[in-house]
Amino acid sequence: MQYRASTLLPARQPPLQNIRVMQWAKQNLWGTPVSAITTALLILILLWSIPSLLEWSVVHAVFSANADQCQAARDIGACWGVVAEKYRVILFGRYPFDAQWRPLLATVVLTLLLVASCRPAFWNRYLAVAWASIWLLFFVLMGGGKWLGIPTGLVYIPTDQWGGLPLTMMLATLSITLAFPLAILVALGRQSTMPAVRSVCIVYVELVRGVPLISVLFMASFMLPLLLPTGTSPDVLIRVLVGITLFSAAYTAEIVRGGLQAIPRGQLEAAYTLGLGYWQTQRQVVLPQALAHVVPSLMNNFIAIFKDTSLVTIVSLYELSGALGLAVSGDPNWRPFKLEAYLFITLIYFCICFAMSRYSLWVERQVSHR
Repeated sequence: MQYRASTLLPARQPPLQNIRVMQWAKQNLWGTPVSAITTALLILILLWSIPSLLEWSVVHAVFSANADQCQAARDIGACWGVVAEKYRVILFGRYPFDAQWRPLLATVVLTLLLVASCRPAFWNRYLAVAWASIWLLFFVLMGGGKWLGIPTGLVYIPTDQWGGLPLTMMLATLSITLAFPLAILVALGRQSTMPAVRSVCIVYVELVRGVPLISVLFMASFMLPLLLPTGTSPDVLIRVLVGITLFSAAYTAEIVRGGLQAIPRGQLEAAYTLGLGYWQTQRQVVLPQALAHVVPSLMNNFIAIFKDTSLVTIVSLYELSGALGLAVSGDPNWRPFKLEAYLFITLIYFCICFAMSRYSLWVERQVSHR
């Protein structure tokens, strides 16, 4: 009997499973009795609350900047007119009204660079130059006056008049940028074989984690000048930035240390066997894997840093939430409508934090595909 050689057919792709809406709902919303009861309760709560919320926020709301109309609609509808009336003070704080185009331009440029820096296409040697140039442009626009003896042609604005969203973005971005490399060094120092280095890092982390951020800001703003030579007093903005950076670095260092502990000891020994030095091993073998393990925790900490900038109000730097209090609390006509103003800045905080969270998920997917 003769057999013919069989022809191998190319492998076919598995059929795609088209999950319909009802199938998805059955699997995710009604799969178990507990899940079904929870889903039903949530649906009932939404059906009960959404109509009332829409009536308050849209149907009976006042959108024009008219205090009399807002007073007439009080307890019935929202007064979004407070946002229309006070949005410039909320966004820019005590910055001079005629010069508010400067913080607006500075914030837009900084935001565009942040977005560009999140894309791998821009990860090259020119990115560091771009960051240095944008920070110089940011501070020139915000401060004006002379820089390095060169007049900028802009009116000088002291830092105690900076505020609102530009101050929040600047403090959060700079503190995260400065705290991250410091945190890596501290995390490596806690695992060092040199007792002096390890002890210093442990004392620093435990000391900072044992006090709240508000006390760190208070000490950096009011007590640090007392420890410096007479006549020497750094700008309050610099003091606050140093305080937030040191506080954030301690928490970030513990997150990085958790990632370092997840790396098997055998990988370090293999790197040393290949002739790599300590810093080459950390840079090429250990840190890329360790940081990939802790991406969610790192982003969670960065979001916390961004929100913690609201505490600088205690040292008379009116960032976004502080500028809101400055704008609304000082005006008796709009003071009763602080809730709507707080909802406005809540939306700003949410949009920024949500964007950071989604970028974290994208980074996780990119790391998992490697």
